[in-house]
Amino acid sequence: MKHSQATLSSTNLARLRIHDLTPTVDHFREEVIAGLQQPQKTLPSKFLYDKRGSELFDHICELPEYYPTRTELSVMRLHVDEMAAFIGEQSMIIEYGSGSSVKSRLLLNALQNPAAYVPVDISRDYLLKIAATLAEDYPNMEILPVCADYTAHLEVPEAHTPIDRRCVYFPGSTLGNYHPNEAAQLLQEIALVAGPGGGLLLGLDLKKDPQILHRAYNDQRGITAAFNLNLLTRINRELGANFNLDHFHHYAPYNPHYGRVEMHIASLGCQQIHLGEHEIPFQVGETIWTECSYKYTVDEFTALAASAGLIVEQVWTDECHLFSIQYLTVKA
Repeated sequence: MKHSQATLSSTNLARLRIHDLTPTVDHFREEVIAGLQQPQKTLPSKFLYDKRGSELFDHICELPEYYPTRTELSVMRLHVDEMAAFIGEQSMIIEYGSGSSVKSRLLLNALQNPAAYVPVDISRDYLLKIAATLAEDYPNMEILPVCADYTAHLEVPEAHTPIDRRCVYFPGSTLGNYHPNEAAQLLQEIALVAGPGGGLLLGLDLKKDPQILHRAYNDQRGITAAFNLNLLTRINRELGANFNLDHFHHYAPYNPHYGRVEMHIASLGCQQIHLGEHEIPFQVGETIWTECSYKYTVDEFTALAASAGLIVEQVWTDECHLFSIQYLTVKA
């Protein structure tokens, strides 16, 4: 369905209740400087998703090498009615890292009388654009966009419509971007957001042939590389740094010991980067670690979820067991 910019701006955007908790530039600067001063330089993966980063990630999801999105969608199309039955009627769906909300539309269409949809994303402009379109497509459902870092404590806006239960929707295996101890903490926060009797519908990538993983995170067209390096462009633009992208390259190996893909930006030579009053030295081959993507077995994740107070009720997978969608409930 196509929408004119005028329609989105004048009608839907005006009636949306925006909850704007966008991280400030000062917060961004503090985290970037702190990360680049570590022995292993690192930058939080959440900062990959400015407007351009979000658009590039949408392109990644369409790549033939990138199996997670199409596999997750195939599992959803086969089992979305079962998922909707677990969630129940008159529910509030709170989506972490909503992005383009493509998968959530499948879920919203299958639900019986959903009361409200709360897309949560850190990219404000992208969130507003998608939320305005959703408001037009679902005129009888409250759309309550929240621009925030969902890894912090999330305050969910109150809906005008009565809510029977909350269900957090966390697709795309984004939970794998966090180290297991961090993932457990995030799951604990999700349990608090969902509340007693609430649920979590989660996309989770499974362990598999490392060659499949290598192709997925090192695509031939270089879209993933552009997505990763865009973070340096953002730091230059917003913080006044002087990264030269020609002097860095994308590097994403699979670490079988930890069961994770590690996404890095590697320096091609010795260089000094200036960021305000700070000078950041780089040696040849030194990297900035921008993202990890942990892969789990079903049993490994069941144990992790239990440590956070969540019970796995149902697991759906594709025929090749590449990817899973799981429904969990909060322990009483």
